Amino acid sequence: MRGLIPDSFIDELLARVDIVDVIERRVPLKKAGREWTACCPFHNERTPSFYVSPAKQFFHCFGCGVSGSAIKFLMDFDRLEFPDAVEELAQTVGLKVPREGGREAAPREDRTDLYTLLDDTARWYQNELPRSAEAQAYCRQRGLDAETIQRFRLGWAPAGYDGVIKSLGNSERRVELLTEAGMVASSEQGRKYDRFRERLMFPILDRRGRVIAFGGRIISSAPPAREDQEAGIPARTSQQSSSPKYLNSPETPLFHKGRELFALWQVKQANQNLARIVVVEGYMDVIALHQAGLPIAVATLGTATTPEHTEVLFRAAPDVVFCFDGDRAGRAAAWKALESALPRLRDGRQAYFLFLPDGEDPDSLVRKEGREGFERRIKEAMPLSDYFFGELSHDVDMGSLDGRARLAERARPLLAKLPDGAFRDLMAQELEKRSGARAMFQAEPSARRAVQRPVAVQRSLVRSAIALLLAQPELADQVEKPYRFLRLDKPGVALLAELLDIARSRPGINPAMLIEHFAERPEYPSLHKLMATTAVGEPENQRTEFFDALARMDDQATSQRRDALTAKSRQGPLDDAEKTELRELLAARARPPVASA
Repeated sequence: MRGLIPDSFIDELLARVDIVDVIERRVPLKKAGREWTACCPFHNERTPSFYVSPAKQFFHCFGCGVSGSAIKFLMDFDRLEFPDAVEELAQTVGLKVPREGGREAAPREDRTDLYTLLDDTARWYQNELPRSAEAQAYCRQRGLDAETIQRFRLGWAPAGYDGVIKSLGNSERRVELLTEAGMVASSEQGRKYDRFRERLMFPILDRRGRVIAFGGRIISSAPPAREDQEAGIPARTSQQSSSPKYLNSPETPLFHKGRELFALWQVKQANQNLARIVVVEGYMDVIALHQAGLPIAVATLGTATTPEHTEVLFRAAPDVVFCFDGDRAGRAAAWKALESALPRLRDGRQAYFLFLPDGEDPDSLVRKEGREGFERRIKEAMPLSDYFFGELSHDVDMGSLDGRARLAERARPLLAKLPDGAFRDLMAQELEKRSGARAMFQAEPSARRAVQRPVAVQRSLVRSAIALLLAQPELADQVEKPYRFLRLDKPGVALLAELLDIARSRPGINPAMLIEHFAERPEYPSLHKLMATTAVGEPENQRTEFFDALARMDDQATSQRRDALTAKSRQGPLDDAEKTELRELLAARARPPVASA
């Protein structure tokens, strides 16, 4: 949704950015005539059917149908809301996004207050950290230096049930926002209290560096404060030894733990070109690796690795190393990560698995072995293929026919999840080598479809004219007003006229800018589809087709009016003006066409 962003700014932004640059930073493109092409990042395919047109500043996949401007690409690829995609795109060209109108005029719910409040909360926790001797001692014990504490914005949630409420909830609206943001909870008696108390606080940032949630680590097993008990806070939420060591914010409008990764923002800030990213299990493991000179570590937020996590990881780096404890729980977590990664292992992406010695975690190991030692472990991590076949065959007698059959039965449904490509072929070959059985899986239809160019599509003259105008908005300057085709009674005529008016009023408008003017209207998806039908093609041919379509529409309008007047004359007398118009229309039909010179 546009929110309060002016249309004129969207035009300026799309005029400034180059969609090829925007997409190429995320997807490798190859030149193909006037366009650029790639395997589609939104569905699995081997043959490229994803096209980017620099002339039209538009992308389209002829395989799955996704299409749009640079803004739409960021929304789909990075999973951003419209205003967030605009903000991110504006930052790349040094523009500040303006806002217009009052809050009441906003058609989308404005989350600015939530972001601001969470940032204020993080700052409050940061200011509390130097005031706690216990928290300071813990940070020293864990070897955290001042620069690291500042980089991760570590803080301290003090004892007491209402520190955040008193400091930041200075109005009823602010308390509502604190509750919505997950910072305040309610007891069974309805009493509001701080969700985080006596915990080291780790702000969780989104991909734009904004605070969206928190993780809190308990650092002692002290009994609950007396004021907690007096406030009626239930025992399960007090800071007793039975409390979880780590507590994360609940799901909120800003925070969905199955999609977010701790420290991804810091990783991207530290690495302009990230070749490898490491997934560990804890906040302190991440921070220890960053402080040791390995700013490539992230962590999931108290949940198993999800498909959304793996997609975000592979978009950040082509190689992902999953680092787990070597115990049963660690191996179970690793297998879930493997299952989530399989459907996303397009060619060029690789996954590895690093299992740590018993009793060790990344924090302890990097202290003992230093950066070089841990880096060596990363480089020696097990490729997914080795881990895959090793796990599936570890309790199987590979010397027997039955054992090899069991391996094949276990592997086939998992290999079927792999995208069509070289890696899938090699994994199938490896299964056949190990078991003697072929993979025998069917690729998903979308993965095997190879559509490289648009096929001829029958569509009405009006739709053809709209599609051709979308391809070359500058053609509007050559269409004289009043538009003669407006007499035609056909669907889409009014839309064509509106598109012409917009294009005429904004000299230099490109196709992507023209379509974005309809972003919040029901015509938006249809305009995308029409734009896609002319995403490739010769500009001069398209120009000829456009003016031919307008001429034929004018002819159809004339015929339509002549037939209407003729039918009316059979039902009763026409007035003088209608009789004159009908005579002229009939005479025009009788005249032979004038040959062009």
